[in-house]
Amino acid sequence: MTTPNTTRQGKPHFEVLDGLRGTAALLVVAFHIQGITVLFEADRLLLPHAYLAVDFFFALSGFVVGYAYDDRWSRMSVRGFLARRLVRLHPLVVLSAILGLASYLFDPFAGDRQDASPWLVGLAFVAALLALPSAPLPNRLGDSHPLNAPAWTLLQEYIANLAYALILRRLGLRALMALAGLAALASAVTALTLGSYDTGWGLHNFWGAPVRLAYPFLAGLILYRLGDHLPRLRLGCLPLSLILLLLFAAPVLPEVGGVKWNGAYQAVCVLILFPLVLIAGRHSAGNATTLRLCKVAGRLSYPLYITHYPFVYIYMNWVATGPGSSGKTAVVAVSVYLFTLIFAAGAWRFWDRPIRARLSGRFPHESDGGPGRVI
Repeated sequence: MTTPNTTRQGKPHFEVLDGLRGTAALLVVAFHIQGITVLFEADRLLLPHAYLAVDFFFALSGFVVGYAYDDRWSRMSVRGFLARRLVRLHPLVVLSAILGLASYLFDPFAGDRQDASPWLVGLAFVAALLALPSAPLPNRLGDSHPLNAPAWTLLQEYIANLAYALILRRLGLRALMALAGLAALASAVTALTLGSYDTGWGLHNFWGAPVRLAYPFLAGLILYRLGDHLPRLRLGCLPLSLILLLLFAAPVLPEVGGVKWNGAYQAVCVLILFPLVLIAGRHSAGNATTLRLCKVAGRLSYPLYITHYPFVYIYMNWVATGPGSSGKTAVVAVSVYLFTLIFAAGAWRFWDRPIRARLSGRFPHESDGGPGRVI
């Protein structure tokens, strides 16, 4: 087995966590494209629980932020921390806003379904540049971020980073566990009441976003701080990726006896199984080839996640035109999926990396070097 590489600060670099982030991103993009094809009808979805990748991302984020920054506050200010997080995350937020605007204005398959006032579209674009919600746009299903739906999670990421910088980093383990317990209760009640965690993405259910954020982020931070007190589970990237696939592909469970078992299943995933996957990923290693693949997957995970949806919108409108045979639709769906992967690689190489390198030059002694790329 090959041990993980180290970061610039001499810490182990957890490539398996990078790989799992990449796996989750690949699965959620597949869920969006296939889901659009079948109008997100639960019994026709191949990965009906894949939107839980968001909750897994939040858990990874809590772990990564604690790992990368907990021991650096003696030489770093809150302002410096927030600036570094903006440098890490925001270049691709800007790119995704530009893509979202272009897909809304120039979609050849939209017809008159996206007729909106220039003022409303302009406000949505300004909000998208800042990762903020905006008023709904026609043909965007009530998304709180109508030019790029997944950007709602980036707003939550910024909220979590701010909470960490101002409050969470100062709290001891017991206080964090108490907060996590309250967050877990709110999370479980939400899942059992709604029958799922499918909330937080729209203006009408925006309250669900911080509920979905709180427990996973706190759990990830706690798991980092517990460190070697945790069991040393070792499964490797491929088995853990398969576990995520199986969790996301499980059938939607019905309500029986007044209990929404689908919500119960998803609560078990978020509250118990995802933290266990994170623990195993932390302690797992692999051979040189596997770790290289994990590194590539982790590198592309954030660009893929934040840039793919403008292309999904165009695909959605193409599907609405009634393209014909299922075979043709499948070919186009696979082509869109592959295109988003290629575009993500180009976005990282020609947009994200050079912009971050230029901006990071302002912080030469404290550049990010944590165990993975935070989504």
